[in-house]
Amino acid sequence: MVSTAIEVANAVRSGELDPVTLTERTVAGIAATNPVVGAFRTVRAEAAIAEAEALASRADLAELPLAGVPVAVKDVAAVTGEYPSWGSRAMPGTPATEDDLIVRRLRSAGAIIIGLTRVPELCVWPMSDGPDGVARNPWQPAYTAGGSSGGSAAAVAAGLVPVAHGTDGLGSIRLPAAICGLVGIKPGADLLPENGWYNMAAHGSLATTVADAALLLSVLAAKPSLAEIGDPGQLRIAVSTQVPLTRAAIPRSFRKAVKKSADLLAERGHTIGQATPRYGVEAPLGIMGRWFAGPAEQAEGVDRALLQPRTRSHVRLGRALRRARLIRPGTRLRWRARAEAFFADHDVLLTPALASLPPKAKRWHERSCFANALPSFRVAPFAGLWNLAGFPALTVPAGRTSSGLPIGIQLVAAPGGEARLIAVAAQLEAANPWPRTP
Repeated sequence: MVSTAIEVANAVRSGELDPVTLTERTVAGIAATNPVVGAFRTVRAEAAIAEAEALASRADLAELPLAGVPVAVKDVAAVTGEYPSWGSRAMPGTPATEDDLIVRRLRSAGAIIIGLTRVPELCVWPMSDGPDGVARNPWQPAYTAGGSSGGSAAAVAAGLVPVAHGTDGLGSIRLPAAICGLVGIKPGADLLPENGWYNMAAHGSLATTVADAALLLSVLAAKPSLAEIGDPGQLRIAVSTQVPLTRAAIPRSFRKAVKKSADLLAERGHTIGQATPRYGVEAPLGIMGRWFAGPAEQAEGVDRALLQPRTRSHVRLGRALRRARLIRPGTRLRWRARAEAFFADHDVLLTPALASLPPKAKRWHERSCFANALPSFRVAPFAGLWNLAGFPALTVPAGRTSSGLPIGIQLVAAPGGEARLIAVAAQLEAANPWPRTP
């Protein structure tokens, strides 16, 4: 069994594990496995080993929360000597001369930056592929690892690294985490914003255990208390399997996983009730508009001829929406007010993480925008509303389909509720342990 980040850091701090040997072993494992799972766009083999050598002589080694832990970073963050490609050949390939804030925090905590993980172009899609590779689900390689943090999810689920950084604009951490049987945390907008897609995106963590995900989030947010998992107390937990906007049917196995999770939480003294937020029509449509307009804003100034055909179409529609001034702040404000009213009566919302089975692993970048949009709409409706509201949300594994695909459930809380969600997730993990890696 692959060690957790907490186990690795403990062993490095105590001197039982040499960080250089660990990093060399990690690099070798990626070289052997990445051709199958497609998790990494680039691996910093020599640079990571050099960082591990420097780490071994740090005077504060015994105090570092991520001492020697190999961490994968999503290909949207600047790492000195590398460039964030955002999955696109249209982006400048100029190596960064300094680290992004989240990378600086990882290094300060003792993490070894192993490489940059695969994303779909401009992080638009819940399938992470491009001309140089396809991120596959390590549990079922015929299926996508999800997106847009699909490479990060594949890297952790395959046991290549114990934890990985991701960003979440409309479910981009939670969707791949659920698909790959991981814990994925999207914090609230006030904790760790990434500022993309009309301020809907946030940095977050992916891991095989709740404790590891909490530890990584605590480092990214510079908030050590998040790593301390407490007792959530007795909570009012609302349960809903109603798909926003369409009210489409979801797979029976997803409903069973939600019910099982609710029953486990009831056994721990929580009050469980059926209740659904007033999703309405405006908020889901507002999310859809921002999904097009956000990448269009990001694509300003790049050579759009270098974008993939599906992305060019996506950006073209997004530009039209922006010109028509259809992305209005009132949509967010009205939805947030309804969400706040819902959480005045409930402490946590429990939903499925996905609304459909994940797409197969294919070269989606060679297909049209419409062909990509259909599976995106089907799989993701439970996630994006909480980006629009800016509320924290996380996913944890809750079962398997008959074919062995992981099933995830989503937990949501009001702003400031990250610690509460982590504590509830830890209760589910203790009551219903999941296999960590294939």
